[in-house]
Amino acid sequence: MSTHPGERAPKTTFATLAAKKAAGEPIVMVTAYDHPGARAAEAAGVDAVLVGDSAAMTVLGYDSTVSVTVDELLMLTAAVRRGLVGPLLVGDLPFGSYEASDEQAVRTAQRFVKEAGVDAVKIERGGTTVERARAIVAAGIPVMGHVGLTPQTVGVLGGYRAQGRTAEAAQQVAADALALQAAGCFALVFEAIPSEATAAIVPLLDVPVIGIGAGPAVDGQVLVFHDLLGIHDGHQARFVKRFAEVGAATIDGIRAYAGEVRSGAYPAPEHGYAMAAGEAEKLHAALDDLR
Repeated sequence: MSTHPGERAPKTTFATLAAKKAAGEPIVMVTAYDHPGARAAEAAGVDAVLVGDSAAMTVLGYDSTVSVTVDELLMLTAAVRRGLVGPLLVGDLPFGSYEASDEQAVRTAQRFVKEAGVDAVKIERGGTTVERARAIVAAGIPVMGHVGLTPQTVGVLGGYRAQGRTAEAAQQVAADALALQAAGCFALVFEAIPSEATAAIVPLLDVPVIGIGAGPAVDGQVLVFHDLLGIHDGHQARFVKRFAEVGAATIDGIRAYAGEVRSGAYPAPEHGYAMAAGEAEKLHAALDDLR
């Protein structure tokens, strides 16, 4: 569906995503962490935006996603909400905010809805997370599941590495995905899963599957804002493709600014303001009386 210049795309709903899956139309998802990022995603016409706990590393300077707090993500998510109209907004529940009990999970999800205005929340893993997903859905909040490489439990998984590389491991991915679907998740994220495994598992699922490093046999793709734009200069996963080099352009721009400030070229007369005719003379006269 296309729109005329200046015309907003229709609001993406859960039914929209299901219809795209049924029609074989790829779903486009991107992360965002602030109001400018949200406005850029809106203008680009993406279908969905995830305020991921990857914000821990991309914008908050932590070493992993584990350190980010609920309050930090709520602040970022609320800023993104103020910049979005059309795309579906999904908020990541951070590590330690939902695992302990169904009550904790529901309480945290409710905060993301009430305080940040998300359309849905995302939680990681299968196992006990399936019960948490079921409880959140029962409380009336849509949930997106996440299987494969789950950064919140990367220590248990043996580091940032692909999951499901053996038949047995891929069967576990499939079991987790099916369990999350049965719990009521409206969509799933498949991260860092071999393409062959993804291609075998996706046909078993009825809900949309969004891939990140899971090959082409999914219903859509998601990438981290800072990775796809070349802003983040840390480790780049195998699945990352840079579609722009915003980081390098940013450094060049700041370097040019610093050079002109130091040389006196900036600000030039055209960058300043002038007093009304005769007012400067009056000011100087008044200041002379103060000397």
